Amino acid sequence: MKFSLQKIRTKAPFQFEEDVDVSELETLNNDIRRIPPVKVQGEVTMRGQTITFQFSISGIMVLPCARTLVDVEYPFTIDSIEVFSTSQHHQEDENEIHEIHGEVLDLMPYIKENILLEVPLQVFASNESLSENNLDEGQGWQFLDENKETEQKVDPRLAKLSQFFDEKKDD
Repeated sequence: MKFSLQKIRTKAPFQFEEDVDVSELETLNNDIRRIPPVKVQGEVTMRGQTITFQFSISGIMVLPCARTLVDVEYPFTIDSIEVFSTSQHHQEDENEIHEIHGEVLDLMPYIKENILLEVPLQVFASNESLSENNLDEGQGWQFLDENKETEQKVDPRLAKLSQFFDEKKDD
């Protein structure tokens, strides 16, 4: 999302709304597995040499479940305010004011930064999605649920021994 300073100076305040592709976040070293285009909407205002972007980012990111690594859709909405200055002489104490270099202001790095800050440390899949994606057995292992009654398989070598106990009960 790029805005020319000339457009901002002539039309401010104005509103904007756009679907933005941030799929580059999937390639970074974070937990985001997939992220479809996000919706960015907001307003630009200008006072003197200060330009203020007040915007909202909403979308869905797919993250791994902390227990089972199953994909979990995590919806998010982020409200943000970014302040820019066209002046080269703004005070150094104002860390929250970004300097503009050139005649085009690119909002994408700030959108990506806000999304990365929103990634939670852990997400957990719901019981429905776990039951859809669970594995009951694999190569050399089988999941046994304590709550379910399972019939015990008797080793054929010990089948005669089980008959011995049945005869004792009859006596």
